[in-house]
Amino acid sequence: MINKTNRFIFVLIMTKAERTRQFIIEKAAPIFNRKGIAGTSMSDIMEATKLAKGGLYGNFESKEEICLEAFKYLTDSLSAEINKSISGKATAKEKLFGLLDFYNGNLLKNNHGGCPILNFGTEADDTNPLIKQKVEEVINRFKTRISNIIKQGQESKEFNQTIDAETFAIKMFTMIEGAILVSKVQNNGTHMHIVVDMLKADIEQFVK
Repeated sequence: MINKTNRFIFVLIMTKAERTRQFIIEKAAPIFNRKGIAGTSMSDIMEATKLAKGGLYGNFESKEEICLEAFKYLTDSLSAEINKSISGKATAKEKLFGLLDFYNGNLLKNNHGGCPILNFGTEADDTNPLIKQKVEEVINRFKTRISNIIKQGQESKEFNQTIDAETFAIKMFTMIEGAILVSKVQNNGTHMHIVVDMLKADIEQFVK
């Protein structure tokens, strides 16, 4: 997530049209994430932004374009928060633990409607090929972050060389996303706590 100082500087150097677009994206993003692509109307976005329909269509060609930008904004913000949670960590184990602690303690408490990867991906699976493609790209990026941390641990001789980084990245990512789904449906973080504990136990076994 962009901090207040950086965001202020970023907004200052934007043109008026760019600021308006960014404003619309930031207001629309949590609505799409909570209500879904089909469930979000232009009227919802108009109400959130206090802009007339002409103000929206003067900046975006369609609701789908706003949706795509909203998804990018949400996932970029999520990625920045994850990077923040692992920055400054000295070892690969600490970085993986930091990532898990982020999901365990922060993601389910946000006010944007949960994980955008899960929310957008579930809806777009059979209905919106373009959004589905964007979700797939983000999934691959998030899995690559995990596998790269493991590979760094192997290169530094911290982790065993026998670990398959890509396979564990798939396991870790899918277990986290599954725990988010169940925890959200049941309004209970127990599943996430258990999954995090299991994955941390696995990671402990990586250490030589």
